[in-house]
Amino acid sequence: MRVLVCPDKFAGTISAPEVAEAFAAGWLAEKPGDELVLRPLSDGGPGFGAVLAAALPDAKRFAVPTTDPLGRPVEGHVLLDGETAYVESAEACGLHLLAEHERDPAHTTTFGLGPLVLAAVEAGAREVVVGLGGSATNDGGAGLLAALGAAPLDAAGYALPYGGAALAACTALGGVPRLRAATLVAATDVDSPLLGLHGASAVYGPQKGASREDVFALDGALARFAEVLQTLPSCPDGLADRPGAGAAGGLGAAVLALGGRVESGIGLVRRLTRLDDELDRAYLVVTGEGSFDEQSLRGKVVAGVANAARDLGVPCVVLAGRVDAGRREAASIGVTESHSLVEHFGSVAEAMRRPADGLRELGQRLARQWSR
Repeated sequence: MRVLVCPDKFAGTISAPEVAEAFAAGWLAEKPGDELVLRPLSDGGPGFGAVLAAALPDAKRFAVPTTDPLGRPVEGHVLLDGETAYVESAEACGLHLLAEHERDPAHTTTFGLGPLVLAAVEAGAREVVVGLGGSATNDGGAGLLAALGAAPLDAAGYALPYGGAALAACTALGGVPRLRAATLVAATDVDSPLLGLHGASAVYGPQKGASREDVFALDGALARFAEVLQTLPSCPDGLADRPGAGAAGGLGAAVLALGGRVESGIGLVRRLTRLDDELDRAYLVVTGEGSFDEQSLRGKVVAGVANAARDLGVPCVVLAGRVDAGRREAASIGVTESHSLVEHFGSVAEAMRRPADGLRELGQRLARQWSR
């Protein structure tokens, strides 16, 4: 029996490769004669760079010193494949880089993404694909623009401090972004607009540390910043309403304003990992993520895999830390059945503490169920 195991990370507990390996170990302990093909995935968030590095073994990957959302030194990476470079924004802007008490999207910045993009351009990239997701920021990409040479300014012509809150006073950009004609691509499956009830601040701000009052203030600040971005010659009309503009706290808007485009993260990863070829040869597909919920149905890794499996008539099983999506909704995207670690262990605490153990045990149980 050939089983394709292609999960995303379980955010906050275990990486996508570790999810795949733990599940496969459990399955093979029960059915050692089966063939398990491991293809860890990402939709642009944490793990994006590592997944693509595995899929593109001939590409050059090099480290770049940069800064985290609070300006502290961290190391990021550029993956250069010909004239196309891939960078993971979460390496510089990720929520996982901050302790819980440090989370404050009013002050966190995307500045650290700039050195990664600039290093890619300096290395000869004509196209820089930026994986968006898992960010701790809500600054509309203002920090990135500052790092590229176009710092947001106030009415007196002074550079604004970092963070989303300061953008309420933005009146102009102080310079021209230095991209040497390279094109930016935002790899994400978040289709949120920049502003409003479904925008960056309202949907994702609270998980980054924003209070209800912060959400309203940040949304207003982004509205002001969007007006400034709209003055860039490369910026498309109606920037704030563009799907994907709200990705990664508005980083999607900055990419669009710089003349870039938004591309499906899971679609790109599917293509580069040749996932569809493996799907075509699989008897069963196993995917998963930390929380299988309503957002999962709107285009994340699980939805991308399940839709592709359904189109090929292959059953698809979802593993998750917790499952909040209803069976009917899950079936609508091609999910055959789903299993959660919370249900398996009987508690959230145990699911967070022992995810690998739970995945191995689920692997054994599903091997008995599916393999004959």
